[in-house]
Amino acid sequence: MNEAYEPPKIVPLAPRADATGERVGELLNAVRGIAGKRLQQGLGNLFEHVDDALFDLAEKAENNATQTHYFDGMREVRKRRPAIERSFLATVNRELGALAGRSAPAAPMPPMAELSLVGDSELEESLAITSMNSKHESRLVHDLFAINQRLSVICAGRKIEDAGNPIAPAALTQAFRQALKELSADMRVKLLIYKLFDRYVLSTLEDLYAEANAELARAGVLPQLRTAMPRGDSRPQPSPQTDSAAAGPDETGDPATAELLQTLHGLFVARRGSPVAHVRPGDAGGPPPSTNELLGALSVLQTQLAAGAMPAPSMPAGDGRLEREVVAQLKEQLLGQLGALRGSRPSHVTHIDEDTIDLVGMLFEFILEDQTLPAEMQVMLARLQIPYLKAAILDRKMFAHRQHPARRLLDALAEQAKGWSPESDRDGRLHDKVKAIVDQLLHEFDDDLGIFERLLLDLQQFHELNRRRSELAEQRVAESTRGREKLEQARRRAAREIVDRIGGRKLPALVHEVLARAWANHLVLVLLRQGEDSAEFRDGLAFVDDFIASTQPPQDPLARQQLRQLLPGIERALRLGLANVAFQPQDIERLLAQLRDWYGQLLGEPARGAAPAVGATAAIPESIQPIVEPHAADPDELPGESVPVATDSPEWHQVEALQPGVWLEFQLPDEPMVRAKLSWISPMSGRYLFVNRRGLKVADYAPQELAVLLAGGHAQVLATNALFDRAMSAIVTRLRQPGPAQPGTPAA
Repeated sequence: MNEAYEPPKIVPLAPRADATGERVGELLNAVRGIAGKRLQQGLGNLFEHVDDALFDLAEKAENNATQTHYFDGMREVRKRRPAIERSFLATVNRELGALAGRSAPAAPMPPMAELSLVGDSELEESLAITSMNSKHESRLVHDLFAINQRLSVICAGRKIEDAGNPIAPAALTQAFRQALKELSADMRVKLLIYKLFDRYVLSTLEDLYAEANAELARAGVLPQLRTAMPRGDSRPQPSPQTDSAAAGPDETGDPATAELLQTLHGLFVARRGSPVAHVRPGDAGGPPPSTNELLGALSVLQTQLAAGAMPAPSMPAGDGRLEREVVAQLKEQLLGQLGALRGSRPSHVTHIDEDTIDLVGMLFEFILEDQTLPAEMQVMLARLQIPYLKAAILDRKMFAHRQHPARRLLDALAEQAKGWSPESDRDGRLHDKVKAIVDQLLHEFDDDLGIFERLLLDLQQFHELNRRRSELAEQRVAESTRGREKLEQARRRAAREIVDRIGGRKLPALVHEVLARAWANHLVLVLLRQGEDSAEFRDGLAFVDDFIASTQPPQDPLARQQLRQLLPGIERALRLGLANVAFQPQDIERLLAQLRDWYGQLLGEPARGAAPAVGATAAIPESIQPIVEPHAADPDELPGESVPVATDSPEWHQVEALQPGVWLEFQLPDEPMVRAKLSWISPMSGRYLFVNRRGLKVADYAPQELAVLLAGGHAQVLATNALFDRAMSAIVTRLRQPGPAQPGTPAA
């Protein structure tokens, strides 16, 4: 047994003498000892972290009932921990000890197709287990192969595979599931424990396998065993070039994305309900197509699509039915093309290929139904289904890695398309760029995945150039809007100060006109230049008080003397204020002359010119323009509030949650649809400024106005997360819905 292991040359140990039987027992006991030590250590780490994890969840619980579940779970876990540990370790120990005496492989776990018959909690538990098993079986494929071969030699040459190996991930997880029946906790608590089992037990199995393999090799069991898989083994083998998606999330990719992908795999298995992926009456038998055959058939279909020789999604027909039918037909076309290439149509494809075909099909069905994308862009992007199916078959990690170039390219195309409209793309530059990328993939993509990186770089450069242009336009729009708002706010403030000081008094027409027009202009400029906390603004308000007080007829000599003392200051302040707002000097002098004559009449002095009588209307010089009328200065008046929306309504909360950069679609009555980005929220008025993709202003709304539009269906907020993420979540939701519908068929 010094040569590398070859399956046909297994040397059975069982028929040998009793000493050989003792030797088998010793070897199995060595493996049991290693497994017991490693697994006990992992379980200990698991339970040491349960309290902290449950306490963190309890602190973040959305209500008291959920919090109580977690605290109850803590107490229950502490109480049942010894029994769970004993049950789990005893099961593993017993199964390892029984290996040598078995005449047939252990029964595999129940197929996931049966999960549709169990309750939601059990289904959730089974999916979590399936996800963990798939991840670690793929990650540990080489170590498992070695330990399986050595156990096969020990067990008299009977072939041991993952399903019959008591220390394989599936068997360990099943033993732990059985042990957890000791625990009467909420399913949320159990799912947390499974995650910790994944982290502290399954994720450390490579150490267990390494030690067990080393011990058996030292004992002479296949000491020169190669870790490569034998030919004909259909399990996916991870390699840096082709299948790192199979690796665990701690090694490659985003953990949440990898977990989502494993969940999808479990859901596909549960929904499949049949070991044959795609069978039609009259189909020929034979093995499923190889990867090269699939890629060859897809390349033919891609060439036909690029040349216009096969149907492509057209403009939406209203309900999207035609497009979904075209997408769902791809599997049928693929099998037909395989039949043409082979000479006989295959009866099925492998499960992993079927899952990939269905997943890509559902991705592009989502694209054709996604309201975030304009209709023209939906149809254009849907033409990429075949290139993306080829990419997914060539590189399975496309769905597991957010940074995969093919995934990033599709997300970037969708993000650019989101803000597209004919009005904002009059020169067609964005439309032509998206079309050029789609056409290039259809005509040039064969098996070089580098094309996605190159096209992504090209799109990013295009976006960067346009972004700089739009940002400049957007900045000008925001600055202009900010300036107008400051001016309007200053006008309202000046008018409000004047109106409040006048109160209910009936002022002479000349004084009223000076305050409402000339002096209001002066106060606005002071507010804009010096601000409301400046001495100049305080002096301007003090003048208003003095000017109003000066209109009261004096009742005695002392009052007349006080008025005469006040007038020089009024004239001096008025002269400076009118000059500040650029009144013509001759107009200022004419106005001051009118005021002097008017005050003379008020003091009982003889008239010196053609001054208006007290109470008469004065002729205000033309250069004194009105800036805001006092009666129009009500700060509570807001336009467009004929149908107010309550401040506790969902639409109001939706408005409050909006952040700059979010896109909305507006469909006002009798107007074309408009897509606009929230560019700026005014800190002064709270109004929301919207621009198109070129940075040009589309509209601005007060919060209440925007809430009314949302409530009336005239505006909707477009999704902010990436297209791929939205699609994956939607596919999971769809697959979890009860019913017999198969993946890859049109949604109901």
